[in-house]
Amino acid sequence: MARYIGASCRLCRAEGQKLFLKGSRCYSHKCSAVRRSNGPGQHGSSRKKSSEYGLQLRAKQKARRYYGILEKQFVHYYDLAEHIKEGKSGENMLSIIERRIDNVVYRLGWCGSRSQSRQHVRHGNFCVNDKKVDIASYIVEIDDKISLSKKGLVSESIKNIIKANVSRSCPKWLEFTNPEHTNAKVISAPEREDIDLEVDETLIIELYSK
Repeated sequence: MARYIGASCRLCRAEGQKLFLKGSRCYSHKCSAVRRSNGPGQHGSSRKKSSEYGLQLRAKQKARRYYGILEKQFVHYYDLAEHIKEGKSGENMLSIIERRIDNVVYRLGWCGSRSQSRQHVRHGNFCVNDKKVDIASYIVEIDDKISLSKKGLVSESIKNIIKANVSRSCPKWLEFTNPEHTNAKVISAPEREDIDLEVDETLIIELYSK
């Protein structure tokens, strides 16, 4: 399946909640999910009955769209989570996805949206343990150090976003290591309470385990 290139706001309306796909617009009065709460399309306002499979599918699609992940990648994270002996598979899967470098730099407030963070990662604007990382799906580990590369430090786009987000709180599993908020460290694995995605991850596990 190719990456979705249509209107992002349609996805939020289809899922019936904000997925925060358009950066600052999602926090303004211009957000389509707020102005038009019904689903997209001709039959968006009609009431639909969902089967058990339908609920499981919607949960999976919501999580995929929230993180901007392709189906093949999502199945891969499910497989990784299933091989972890401790904890719940659904929570482990979300924890792994949260540690993708494109999500991490978004959580740190270095990019306005995950789609923007993927673009900056591909352009080589970030480093992990002082080595440039240009693969958006790279998974960071505990004690890894994340920083802006030389190229990222001179990016006006990134500097403006950091300035706008300087007062935004950092997730408790991450911490800034300098006053300029251009260096950070992974201090623990993200737990379910640290993830603000409103989805029942057990439905996703049930879907894939069939």
